[in-house]
Parts: sequence; structure tokens; C-alpha cells
Amino acid sequence: MQVEREHPERPTTGDDDVPGRLALAVGRLNRRIRSSPGGLSHGQLSALSTIVRKGPLRPSEIAAIEVVAAPTITRVVSDLEVRGLVERTPDPDDGRSFFVSGTQAGTDLLLTALSDRARAVAAILAELTPEEVEALRRALPVLEQAAHIARPTP
Repeated sequence: MQVEREHPERPTTGDDDVPGRLALAVGRLNRRIRSSPGGLSHGQLSALSTIVRKGPLRPSEIAAIEVVAAPTITRVVSDLEVRGLVERTPDPDDGRSFFVSGTQAGTDLLLTALSDRARAVAAILAELTPEEVEALRRALPVLEQAAHIARPTP
């Protein structure tokens, strides 16, 4: 299948364009399941999830996990702190640094968002055949690996 373009200088994509097709599919699925309780951006929600699940963490650790620059995570943490979703505590080993932990409000908001997203994904899966859902289940390990998501150990 060829995709026609208004600009002939741009390449067309075919069925074998795995990077382009995957980027389009992931982007559209993400928009369909995006949950933004409390007015959080996707980046803020992702950072909050990391902090709640793995905290307390130094900002540099959050930046590494989220794969963003230090100034970006500094802004995100500040925004989350102003909203009362995270809190800072001094690092006893380094007076220039601090740890970031989730608050109860942050944990509650994250649980709401995860529940909303799970319901949205369930609705999307309900639109598919059992065979299509099984194909997605089989693809999950590879998608998790590509996204650098550690799979739970049985």
C-alpha cells in the first residue's frame, strides 16, 4: 500500500516501512489512551509514575530513567512539587542534591490515571478479534524490550 503525499519530494511509505508504520500506530494509540487527570502532560505523568514506583530518587536518576535532559526533569519535578504530587528531601550524602518522593496525592492521581488508561486500552482491545488480541499479546515482549520496560519476573 502506497501513501500518496502532497509533496513529491517526500518519500512514500509502503507496507514494509516498519519504522514509519510503528511510529504512526504508537502515536495514535497513545492519543487514544492518554489520560491527563489533574491536567498533567504525558511527560509529567510518566515522571510521576517513575517517582512513585521507584522513589525516592535523585533528579539525575529520574532524568536517566525518563531519558530526558536534566533541565527538563528539573522543570517537571518543580511543576509536580507545586501541585503537591511530589516532595523533596535533602540528600544526607550531598548537600547540593535532594531526593524526590511521591506524596499520597501523587500516588492517588497516578492510580486514577493508570485505571483510566487501562479502561481505554480495554475498550480498544474490545474492538479487535480474539486472534488480533492474541497477536498483540505475542508482540508484547518485543515491544517491552524496545521500550526498555523490564518485564515482571514470574
